[in-house]
Amino acid sequence: MRRWLAGSAAFAAVAMTARRCRSILAAAPGMRPWNAFVLFSIGSGRELSLLRRLYPTTAEPAPGAEVEARDLDGVPVFVHRPSRLSRPAPGLRAALLWLHGGGLVAGTAIADHALCGRLAVELDLVVVSVDYRLAPEHPFPAALDDCHAALRFLHAASGELGVDPARIAVGGASAGGGLAATLAQLAADRGEVPVAFQLLVYPMLDDRTTLRRPARGVGRLGWTPRSNRFAWQAYLGRPPRSSDAPAYAAAARREDLRGLPPAWIGVGALDLFRDEAVAYGRRLAEAGVPVDVHVEPRMFHGADLAFPDEPSMRRFRARLDTALAGQLAAGPVADLGSA
Repeated sequence: MRRWLAGSAAFAAVAMTARRCRSILAAAPGMRPWNAFVLFSIGSGRELSLLRRLYPTTAEPAPGAEVEARDLDGVPVFVHRPSRLSRPAPGLRAALLWLHGGGLVAGTAIADHALCGRLAVELDLVVVSVDYRLAPEHPFPAALDDCHAALRFLHAASGELGVDPARIAVGGASAGGGLAATLAQLAADRGEVPVAFQLLVYPMLDDRTTLRRPARGVGRLGWTPRSNRFAWQAYLGRPPRSSDAPAYAAAARREDLRGLPPAWIGVGALDLFRDEAVAYGRRLAEAGVPVDVHVEPRMFHGADLAFPDEPSMRRFRARLDTALAGQLAAGPVADLGSA
């Protein structure tokens, strides 16, 4: 019996290694993470604690940018602007409320200082990033409440910050992209503060993805089904189920998408969130919302962060920048097209 079990375990290990090899080889040649043989995913509090320790606690401003820390009744936010020496303000700037990734259970706004500063300098924006509360210590709707408070702050302080309140976008990557999508829905329903655009970078939109078998070849690198199940359960405070989820907990659950702001959605062909991102883009288009959905070939979740200098990842960032700059430009903007 022991010999049979040992043989079965060995066979399973070989099969897993073969699948991992195929997954790595499916990625673009310049971004094949061979350390994915020791793939890290989260499925317990101990693993989550380890993941959280990997995020930086301090960071310098990006070159040419200045950053100011503020506190919104216990919610830390960071205001990134082009430095006065590098680029004096020509007038009112557009703004982006940026929400970090981390599966709703990890991540920090500080970890995105370089990204926010780059966007501020290269696109001449004011970028406000939010250190929203994390699950499981703070389940839904804590993170969304923090993001909504930051959006209201950005509008209320627009005069002080030199921001055009008619040109404020929300955006984020992964969990931050999902929060940006639900924040756009919440803002549209309440009608208090307008959102001009939503920038959704491989967004985490649908808790029901945890209930489906992933398509062949997706979700094996960067963010796995195991991590996704753990994260959604932590955020919802219970296991996901097909029947329902609280309003604004998962953007893809919303039935009526009419009236939402224009959107850009970018996702990798190997990303676990590929199908939910494409489906959401298609539904936005069907609801009459201008949307551009870009599926990057041979890209896995977070590859742009792991391999920022790889040519396809530079092109991916360029698409993101172009969409954001075009939609936040002063005056009328062109239709984004459709999914």
